[in-house]
This record gives sequence, C-alpha cells and structure tokens, in this order.
Amino acid sequence: MIWFEVFLLAVALSIDAFIVSFSCGLVVNKNKKKNGYKMAAANGFAQFAMPLLGWLGTKTISGYVQAFDHWIVFFVFLILGLKFIKDAMEEKASTCELPRKNITFKVLLIAAFATSIDAFVSGVTLYFMPVSIIFAAMMIGIVTFINSLIGFRLTHIFRKIPTKYIEIFAGVILITLGSKVLIEHILNHGYEDLLKLF
Repeated sequence: MIWFEVFLLAVALSIDAFIVSFSCGLVVNKNKKKNGYKMAAANGFAQFAMPLLGWLGTKTISGYVQAFDHWIVFFVFLILGLKFIKDAMEEKASTCELPRKNITFKVLLIAAFATSIDAFVSGVTLYFMPVSIIFAAMMIGIVTFINSLIGFRLTHIFRKIPTKYIEIFAGVILITLGSKVLIEHILNHGYEDLLKLF
C-alpha cells in the first residue's frame, strides 16, 4: 500500500511539471519531439534529485523530531496541498514566454527548479515513511518525466481541461495523504500526542 501512496505523491508532485510543459508545448512551434524530451528529462531529473536532498537534510536532524514526525508529515502535506489549491486560483505567467524552435537551457533550468521545490520539501516527509528513498525518488522522477512528456506532446487534447482543476486535484491528493498518516498514527497510538499540543 505504501508504494501506491508514493505513486499518488509522485502524480501530485508532477502536476506543476505537467502544466509548465503544457504551456511550453503550446508556444514552441517546431521540433516538438526533441523539445518535449528535453523538457521531460530536465523535469524528471530535478524531481528525482530534490527529494533526495530533502531526505538527506532531514536525516541530519531526525533525532530531534522523531517524536513529532507524523505531525511534520501532516503539516508539510497540508501546506503543500493548500499551496497547490491557492496557486490554482491565481493567474500564473507561462515559463515559455515566446514562440521558439528550441527550448533554451535557461528555460529548462528555471522550469526544472521551479517545479521541483515541492519535491524537495516532500523529501522531508519521505524520511519518516517506511520506504526506500532511492526507489521513491526514482518513481517521482519517472512519473514526472512521463507527465511532462504528455503535457508537452498532447496539448491539443489537454487544452480542453483547465489546468486550475488539475492543480486543485493535486492539492487534494497531498492533503489526503497527510491526513491519512496522521489518522493512522492516532489510531495506533491514541490521542496522547494530540493532547500534548494543548
């Protein structure tokens, strides 16, 4: 079951990459196949690397936070989920500003970094989950690569789906995952930790 949850996390984290790739696919009018693979590879690698960095950073301070790890997971997912929903309600400028034949390295770098910040934060929560960080990061990277490619190559199909609703869906997934971790902890350990907060 834990791998299905990691898969859902990967899908949610890949939504931003999907949307950025989608916007670039709309304005890049030539070399679609080449540019699509470049964008997908950049996003996929960033989404693979950033959870590892977040996981390694958490490892150095894990001894201080293990007693409240479930609360950390819950609040991180809650904040990320609410951020996705909030961003969905706001107008966002496209990363690809002008039609072009090829996506520049600068655009790839900006897109990959901007869409993988949430993956870095999620690396914190993965530290407290009984899952291999390497395989989890690989799954996130692969799912992101596939979704980025889909978003770039199939713009004529996904143009009909407002990206706002896709982002809201991603936010709901993250909030649900965080709530599940908290509920499972309460069911297994009672309400002692909850009472300590008050």
